[in-house]
Amino acid sequence: QVHLVESGGGLVQAGGSLRLSCTASGRIFSNYAMGWFRQAPGKEREFVVGISWDGSSTYYADSVKGRFTISRDNAKNTVYLQMNSLKPEDTAVYYCSANRWGGSYSSEYGYWGQGTQVTVSS
Repeated sequence: QVHLVESGGGLVQAGGSLRLSCTASGRIFSNYAMGWFRQAPGKEREFVVGISWDGSSTYYADSVKGRFTISRDNAKNTVYLQMNSLKPEDTAVYYCSANRWGGSYSSEYGYWGQGTQVTVSS
């Protein structure tokens, strides 16, 4: 079992920045690929970004490329999502997720955090 806890969400003006963190406990963190997804009200959960177990591979949704950066610190069992140039359409609950192989579909991930709200005002 992998337990994930997100933090760092909040309210920010358009053009601003936030950094989300996701700390894992339970199994060996470095064995798992990690992903961030988000879900806006009335919409389906969508993929944002993923990172391989060792951080050597990252992949981004087109909507966040060039603005968001994922990274991980396996010594701290934590994955980060740096979000810059935020837009009102980035407003959503952001979820951290984990699995053994990565991917961009929510159905591929077996472990999820509780989510953290990000609100971007115009």
